[in-house]
Amino acid sequence: MRPNLHTDTMRAMKKRQTGGSRYEEAGVSIHRANQLVERISDAARTTYSKGVISDIGGFGAMFDLSVFSYRDPILVSGTDGVGTKIRLAIDMGVHDTIGIDLVAMCVNDVLVQGASPLFFLDYFACSHLDVDVAAKVIEGIARGCRLAECSLVGGETAEMPGMYPPGDYDLAGFCVGAVERDRIIDGRAVSEGDVLIGIASSGPHSNGYSLIRKILRETNTTYDQAFDGRTIGEVLLAPTLIYVRPVRELISAVNVKALAHITGGGLLENIPRVLPDKVQVIIEHGSWQWPPVFRWLQDRGNIDMREMYRTFNCGIGMVACVGPVDQDAALDCLRKAGQGAWPIGCIAADRNNTKTVRLAGL
Repeated sequence: MRPNLHTDTMRAMKKRQTGGSRYEEAGVSIHRANQLVERISDAARTTYSKGVISDIGGFGAMFDLSVFSYRDPILVSGTDGVGTKIRLAIDMGVHDTIGIDLVAMCVNDVLVQGASPLFFLDYFACSHLDVDVAAKVIEGIARGCRLAECSLVGGETAEMPGMYPPGDYDLAGFCVGAVERDRIIDGRAVSEGDVLIGIASSGPHSNGYSLIRKILRETNTTYDQAFDGRTIGEVLLAPTLIYVRPVRELISAVNVKALAHITGGGLLENIPRVLPDKVQVIIEHGSWQWPPVFRWLQDRGNIDMREMYRTFNCGIGMVACVGPVDQDAALDCLRKAGQGAWPIGCIAADRNNTKTVRLAGL
């Protein structure tokens, strides 16, 4: 848990009592860690649900699942990071939204199987702990947890001199959710003729940033360059959308047969992950309007169209598969929830069982 800066803390305290070098002389400050805990405690508590039965400060977080009245719950867990998008946050000095990305990448994965996220933990690693920066990051994580309606129950701050360049940090997140056994969404009901509903993204989300940064370098594009009413840096740093509320409403409104979170690998790699055998995907190119940043990236990077679909979400952050009878109701539900949504393709038979994604209309 976060109050223990690192597993070496107790050894450092013992060394301090017996003489010799001090832990802080090696670059690790217990005092800064304690300051951070004081800064973030209130933000973490604002995320607590009725299931949280332990406060910040213990070695493990406790959560009471019984208060949610599940009949036959299955736990669903996920872990992820935000990749090299962190480089943009560090270079731009904007640390208060990258935590939302961290939560989104984890809770959206759990959501795919129909689970509601219950609680979240984070791992923050750096060379030298900057309390102000770390507090902004973790307050962003708390904000993401509130959007996802899950509890930030713990975390770890690792100050590791020599492991990271000064000023750099890295993040990982861990989420646990629950779903009734008979409400699990596993894709087995998907069949020929089903419709794919694309749900809008806020931009590249947290994927493809190594290529994005390469394009920025090669075109000498700075973060403050004007773009689409903002700067290109602001557009690229826009947080990953958290789909928990609209997708839960969708699941309640129609029979959702499968969900795919469009992350690394884009539309071409992620949709097949939730398909049964003997079917394939047909995506209708041009069935939705790409956000301008993707056209900009394609043009500046001279990226082949298929590579765009394989690297980026291209404006679609989540895909739902429903029967054709539910298409209109699904679109209406998502749009009422404030989400852009479009029919973007369908499911076709595939006797060769390749689970491929065909791009129609190119």
